[in-house]
Formats: sequence, C-alpha cells, structure tokens
Amino acid sequence: MPGFPITITLSRSDYPGFGHSDWPDPKKFAYTFDHIARNHESLHRSSWLSRYTLYMQDYGGPVGFRMALVHPDRIERLIVQDAVAHNEGLGAIWKTRRAFWADRAANESALRTNLLSLATTRTRHVGAIPNVERYDPDLWTDEFAFLNQPGQIEIQSDLFYDYRTNVENYPGGKHGCVRKQPRLLAIWGKYESSFDSSEPESYRRDVPNAEVHIVDGGHFALDTAADEIAALIGQFVKMQK
Repeated sequence: MPGFPITITLSRSDYPGFGHSDWPDPKKFAYTFDHIARNHESLHRSSWLSRYTLYMQDYGGPVGFRMALVHPDRIERLIVQDAVAHNEGLGAIWKTRRAFWADRAANESALRTNLLSLATTRTRHVGAIPNVERYDPDLWTDEFAFLNQPGQIEIQSDLFYDYRTNVENYPGGKHGCVRKQPRLLAIWGKYESSFDSSEPESYRRDVPNAEVHIVDGGHFALDTAADEIAALIGQFVKMQK
C-alpha cells in the first residue's frame, strides 16, 4: 500500500502474558525477548507490510530493536518513548535486578518485591511527578491487580530474568542505532523513575540527527502527556516523509 503510513506500536499490553492477550503456561511458552520478538514479527508479516515505523515503549524497546536488526530494510523510522538501549540508562533501582540476574535463586524473592509490589507499580506511573492528583489511581491499582493474577508472578519473573540478554546487547551499539543511523525520535518523561535521565541524550549521541523531547510525565508518559506526544509524533512523521 504505497504512501500509506504504517506504525507498529510495541508496549507491554501487546505481548503474550500481558493485558488481554493469552497467558500461555511458562512451562510451555518461553517468556524471553527473542521469543516475543519472533512472535510479534510473525503477526505483521505480509506482502504489503514491507516498510513501517516502530513506536517502542518500555519492554517494546528490546522487542523492537530485535525486529529492526533482523529486518533493517523494513524500518522507516524509530520512535522510542521511555525505553532503554544503554547500560547507563539503568539507574540505582536496578541494583536488586542485577543481583537477580547474577543469582536467580538467591534473589527471586527480593526481585518480586522490587518489581511487582504495589509501591513499585505506583512509582512506575507517577515517578517523581509533583502533581500526583493528575493521575487516575486506577492506573496502578489495576496494573497491580493484573500482576496478582494466577501465573503472573512466574511469567513476569521469567521475562525479567531474560532482560539480562538485552543488557548484553548494549555495548558497541548492538541495538542497531549506531550502525544503521535510523530516523529517530526519542520522547522521555521528565519524571521517569524506572530509567536514568541520561538515556535520551545517549540516543542523540548514537544518532546525532535524532530528535529528542522531554515531556511532562513519568515512565508511562501517555498517562499525562498524550496530546503533546501525539503532536510530536505527527510532526516527526510529516517532516520525515
């Protein structure tokens, strides 16, 4: 379909084990980023979907970069919103998570508290934002209820254990930005607390022509800055045609 702009959005709700998608038993389905990327790519394989923009947020970063490395010729643009591709982007909160990668058995209980507790779930949304009243509390209470569904602890633990493979791909720009120099838009929540604030400029370092914007929001910046983000994306796509 020549001239028709195609954008594939990659966020947590798009994957097996998340949102309203099926939750395969982790004993029968490997919850790894490689597997999810292959699964996701197969959903979009068709004769007319030969070029597209990837819009990646959070876990969508490692999934999307895998897709981009496998089929770099299909990538029209990359839009990165609060997703990390550099080791420096993992801040102090990741100390417990790195210990989990080093010794899963000894650190699984601490990881589950660090990653899946109500307090952490709330912080993922509000970060350090001063005006918490702007947020609907259902954003984190609903997510926390989801994370407490049967089987979710095992699914999230398995997938997060595999997150270490993403970090292994960071050195030398193996995520693809340095080598391919894509058209890149990086959007970052000013009050992001899951990742380090240095990450947006790391993308600009990799891709000097990258467009970088800081918006008034947290890790899930669409919670409070949806209109601004939509405008930035619309302008980016229009200018890059």
